[in-house]
Parts: sequence; structure tokens; C-alpha cells
Amino acid sequence: MTSEDTSSTFDSGVPHPARRYDYWLGGKDNFAADRTSGDAVEAQFPTIRVSVRENRWFLHRAVAFAARQEGLRQFLDIGTGIPTSPNTHQIAQQADPTARIVYADNDPIVLAHARALLTGTPEGRTTYLDADLRQPAEILRHPGLRATIDLSQPVALMLIAVLHFLRDDENPRAIIDTLIDALAPGSLVIASHATLEHLPADQAEAITRADGRAHPRPGTALAAFFDRRDLQPVEPVKSVSRWWPDAAPQPRPTVEDVACNGFVARVVPGAL
Repeated sequence: MTSEDTSSTFDSGVPHPARRYDYWLGGKDNFAADRTSGDAVEAQFPTIRVSVRENRWFLHRAVAFAARQEGLRQFLDIGTGIPTSPNTHQIAQQADPTARIVYADNDPIVLAHARALLTGTPEGRTTYLDADLRQPAEILRHPGLRATIDLSQPVALMLIAVLHFLRDDENPRAIIDTLIDALAPGSLVIASHATLEHLPADQAEAITRADGRAHPRPGTALAAFFDRRDLQPVEPVKSVSRWWPDAAPQPRPTVEDVACNGFVARVVPGAL
């Protein structure tokens, strides 16, 4: 999703974060506008490809943690982007073939690829929703979600590299609260968010001008989004490159090269 797009209207002449992300990952599902935009950001932030790979590996480790260590069998992945193997459902269903996954995104190219590629095990179930993070109530009441996962049971809510496309005036905290309010105790919240806090001020400004879409925030702002009495952090907000580093490719890149924070928390009984 993007903060500028208000519908899933397709325009190959306008760069889109999901397609630009695909370009940085070395994919082929992108257009000239996406590549031009991606190159402009890379000129100011030469390690952007390191950053997107690290974010992807954070997703892999977080899903494995949720499925193998926490025993979760339901996943809600919002802002999934263009499918890149292994995906959430592949990792989760490797742990348990009966795992159920709901993906949500609002880009028509993502929709087309997801419906063709995001197929899971016969024992489990995988569903894709054409939906926007900025309308969380619609996601939660979507018939496809209700037919796939049971919100009365624990769910891993995944917000990977999507929150930084919400502007402050779109009230990200209210959107996040709506989603978490629907989760049963024992659920997990997994999020990653671009940050420029470790970079020199002049470079951060240049990246912001080149990007024009994302709204990077420091780790303190990401933590504030999830400051709730019914959330118990697994670890404090930290660079995605520092989450479960022993399970990640070595050597580990610097926090400056990655410029992306991650957060994982358990939903516990309690009220705001």
C-alpha cells in the first residue's frame, strides 16, 4: 500500500513501493518508473538492497519464531507485497502444514501474482485480500479473512515494511489499535519500519527527498505505536539486522546500512 494511493487503480507510469521493493530484491515484476525511483533512492542510500534483504530475512526469522517457538498456526500478513519465495505461508506451513495465512495488499500487480503463486498445503489454507491497511475494520470483517482464520484464537499479525507508508495525519496508532484490539491473548505482533535515525542529517534529508513516499521514523516512534498494557515485547525495538542474529546470514551488516527497525510482541490479557 502507499499513503498516496486511495484505490487499487493501476498506473505503470507511477512508481509503487511494492514494485520498487521487487526491483531492489532483483525481481522482474516492476516498470521503468519503479526502477527510476529505486535508482534515485539508491543514489542517496547505496545499501538499500542490503536493507530490503535484511527486512526480508527478518520476516523469515519472525515467522519461524511464531510458528516453531510460539506454536502459532494463524497469520495475518498486511502489506505483503509481490510474492518472493519463501513467503509467510511457506515458512509457517513447513512448521505445520495446517497453518492458515491471510495476505492483504492493495496493489493490482500484487493481487495478480498472489492469486497465482500464493498457494499453500492441502491441509492448510491461504487467502489473499484486496485490502488497504488504512481501513483495518474492513480487513477484519472481510469474509475471506473470517473464512480462513479464527480471531478468537491466537494470530500472528505481520506489518512488515508497511507502517512507514502511513502519514502521521492518517493516525497510524488508531489503525494499529484497531487491529490489535481484535487479537486474542497469545497472539504475536510483528512489525518492521524504515528509520533514518542512524544516518547523518544531510544524508537522511537527501533520502527523504529522493523517496517522496515513505515516512521513516525513529525506533522510539515505532515503540510508541505499540505502547499498550496488553503487549509484552519479546525484545525492545532494534535494527532488523540484530533480531536473532545467530539464525541470520553472516556477517551481520551495520544498523546504518540497514536503516530498518523491527519489533515483536506478545498479546497478553489486559486492557488499555
